[in-house]
Amino acid sequence: MASLSSSSRLLFLLACSSCLVFALLAGAEVHHHEFVVQETPVKRLCKTHNVITANGQLPGPTLEVREGDTLVINVVNQAQHNVTIHWHGIRQLRTGWADGPEFVTQCPIKPGGSYKYKFTVEGQEGTLWWHAHSSWLRATVYGALIIRPRENKSYPFDKPAREVPVLLGEWWDADPIKVIQEAQRTGGGPNISDAYTINGQPGDLYNCSKQDTTAIPVKAGETALLRFINAALNQELFVSIAQHKMTVVGVDASYTKPFTTSVLMIAPGQTTDVLVTMDQAPTRYYIAARAYDTAQGVAFDNTTTTAVIDYDCGGGTDFGPTIPPAFPVLPAFNDTDAATAFAAGIKSPRKVKVPEPVDENLFFTVGLGLFNCQPGQQCAGPNNTRFTASMNNISFVFPQTTSLLNAHYYSIPGVFTTDFPAHPPVQFDYTAQNVPRGLWQPAPATKLYKLRFGSVVQIVLQDTSIVAAENHPIHIHGYDFHILAEGFGNFDPKQDVEKFNLVDPPQRNTVAVPVNGWSVIRFVADNPGVWLMHCHLDVHIGWGLAMAFLVEDGYGELEKLEAPPVDLPVC
Repeated sequence: MASLSSSSRLLFLLACSSCLVFALLAGAEVHHHEFVVQETPVKRLCKTHNVITANGQLPGPTLEVREGDTLVINVVNQAQHNVTIHWHGIRQLRTGWADGPEFVTQCPIKPGGSYKYKFTVEGQEGTLWWHAHSSWLRATVYGALIIRPRENKSYPFDKPAREVPVLLGEWWDADPIKVIQEAQRTGGGPNISDAYTINGQPGDLYNCSKQDTTAIPVKAGETALLRFINAALNQELFVSIAQHKMTVVGVDASYTKPFTTSVLMIAPGQTTDVLVTMDQAPTRYYIAARAYDTAQGVAFDNTTTTAVIDYDCGGGTDFGPTIPPAFPVLPAFNDTDAATAFAAGIKSPRKVKVPEPVDENLFFTVGLGLFNCQPGQQCAGPNNTRFTASMNNISFVFPQTTSLLNAHYYSIPGVFTTDFPAHPPVQFDYTAQNVPRGLWQPAPATKLYKLRFGSVVQIVLQDTSIVAAENHPIHIHGYDFHILAEGFGNFDPKQDVEKFNLVDPPQRNTVAVPVNGWSVIRFVADNPGVWLMHCHLDVHIGWGLAMAFLVEDGYGELEKLEAPPVDLPVC
């Protein structure tokens, strides 16, 4: 990476100082934190494993800010693995260097190194989260990021009596890094997890876990705001609370039109805020979560994690562990109707000014594939192949010698090309039972798609049935988008456009593309930089189910990517 001159560094530091002074004058705060990424002994499921954590905590520290505040987090890597941290859902307006995906916006923080992430939270309120974006470190390096309204603003609902982050995770009774390394060596699928967790604990349906089950104390009659975050690596999850209704009021740090439901479906990367009124008999009730699984014939973790809602009746009565908590009704593992009904209930709270006209009409297929076995390789995939994945038949290859953003900023040749296809190179019956074998093998490449600053982008995300149709949670870094429509089968541009919700479409940063179906999203490319779009099932991004947008600078200073920080890690 080219180094900044002393004069450039001075100008950059002065610019940063000016931004911080402006934030203080505007009533916002600057929050300083330090995350020490380190190996920590953690006991779950009867065994102790040394896993990678932030500050020795699982989940990691909860960050709490108000809209308009600035976060400065110094990440110190004391582990033996490279690491980066992604602030999932933060827009990172002009601060793409702080976004965090490894080899996309930065080189990794090497063992013994550090990097100071600096960014301002603008125009977002609600629940987001942060997580490692290197290999499978996200299995244990993650935490909540709560954004409250500015001091002179309030929630668009009555202030709850208490707020509780509820982080859903996934646990391997092994070192997760070794699990994915073995899969990469063999070309087969990685071992499935051994448990799901709620706030780091599996719950009392698992061996050696009952006494550490997460408990949430509440009082009869009060209303609590539960901030659900799906931090699991590879699994969408159904969530329910015994005998209690949940009123959804926000997703992905965007408010929603309130609607009441008995079950949530949350995909990895997504967050869902719900209000729960404690209007049942004062005793104990389970929160339970288990898989929503859509890939037929593919193994998955079919266990159930639990936490306990524990009423304090105020009269000194100790219900104690002798009274078993009531258990909720959860949908079947393959209940796509339940997942579809939940997604259909999410709408923006008021009429949306949907951006138009569309400048970029894109059609991206998403799905799995297989690479033929090469001499000297181990090939544990179907019929002596290796698993892969792709968008528009391109299996994304991450660079290893520099980051994409660095290569873009300094015009370094040979790192990527900007010819990612706007449509599938070959059109076919995407959701058919038998896709021609010639379409199963994608092309490995590092291709980006260039967007003009300010252009209106619409993307049809189409699932494919190659290898196995599956629900894919697709996340775009640096952007929120509106979900205009979803459906099953192959998207029909003539008929399905009639289904577009141009009145109150939900705003999200991660969309769960329906199994054997499609989603249509739209956004304005108003944030310059290089922004990864990928499946948030970590096994799939590792196989190449990703691409990146290169959003060009606009004309004014406020439409241009900031200069890189002086402590940006080098490869």
